Amino acid sequence: MLATALGLRDDERLSLREIASRLVIRTGKKRGQHPAPATVMRMLREHDEQTATATPEPTA
Repeated sequence: MLATALGLRDDERLSLREIASRLVIRTGKKRGQHPAPATVMRMLREHDEQTATATPEPTA
């Protein structure tokens, strides 16, 4: 789901609401439902934070 959300955000530049409407939860109690836009935002933000801390800044 994260990979799909990243593609929709970066390639198609969709809003959080549009991304959430295209995703479907595959496991758990909410299986088959769409995630909330806030959930998508949190998922993408956590990914961006992890990517930023894992990639060292180049030195000049």
